[in-house]
Amino acid sequence: MTYEIRTLSPGAPGAPGADGPAAPPPAPAPSPHPAPAHGPGTLVAVSDLHVRYAENREIVEGLRPESADDWLLVAGDVGEYVADIRWALGLLSERFAKVVWVPGNHELWTPADDPVQLRGVARYEHLVEICRELGVLTPEDPYPVWEGAGGPVILAPLFLLYDYTFRRPGVTSKEEALAQAERAGVVCTDEFHLHPDPYPTREDWCRARVAATEARLAALPEDLPTILINHWPVVREPTDPLWYPDFALWCGTEATADWPRRFRAATVVYGHLHIPRLLICDGVPHQEVSLGYPREWRRRSGTPGRPVQILPAAATVGSGTTGVRA
Repeated sequence: MTYEIRTLSPGAPGAPGADGPAAPPPAPAPSPHPAPAHGPGTLVAVSDLHVRYAENREIVEGLRPESADDWLLVAGDVGEYVADIRWALGLLSERFAKVVWVPGNHELWTPADDPVQLRGVARYEHLVEICRELGVLTPEDPYPVWEGAGGPVILAPLFLLYDYTFRRPGVTSKEEALAQAERAGVVCTDEFHLHPDPYPTREDWCRARVAATEARLAALPEDLPTILINHWPVVREPTDPLWYPDFALWCGTEATADWPRRFRAATVVYGHLHIPRLLICDGVPHQEVSLGYPREWRRRSGTPGRPVQILPAAATVGSGTTGVRA
């Protein structure tokens, strides 16, 4: 059994033909979505859109800002196929004043039936170039400053991966941890589709990303807070309620445990776990903003895929908040 499922190959859409003289084009129907109003913008976030699912694709098609000045953080796992990622980010970048994207593990997969067969770093760099064409900010761009309500604050999109250090107590090595996970029937699909080329292993790629990102964050001006945006949680606590605890191996790295306090995080935004909630760790809010798979979001109340407001921050802590290490 695997904890993550493989997505199905895309189907080819049909294109019916037409005979006879061309009819005049119909008058355009009024849009069911009003144009966003001008006013104070908000900073909102979403992740794990997984647009290969038709129901999720429909949700993305309906995502619109409430204000023309809204910025959207997309914390990874838009999809697995390059064409789908381009479609979704292109659509969102046309609607929101600014979109900031970080990759998830699914974007880094190389499915056998994706026409783009780039792997590892080359695949990530290809996605970064697409984002630049679309005007979408990535972890490779200068960190922007949010000047709207709740600001100024530095937005720090991160790409860190994982290094198998979120292990069960008493397990001291990656090899032992993976063997234990396999006995429990838990094997992440990354092991088959996420290639670290040219790095020897995924954890080597993770270490390189952590080192480069840490130096960059350390050089930021100390008079401004940050919002850290990463697909994987940057502390281990969010993985505690996983149904399959061994899946935590593919969920982050212990190397970033002190980053929220060290780098003055006002909020940490993440996804990956498909457990949307607000968690307080050492006084820092950690907000998971995932949509997830249809079988998951159908069980939840509320509007599926509705972006989570990050700034301005809510004045009170809601009932979905869990406090740890306070």
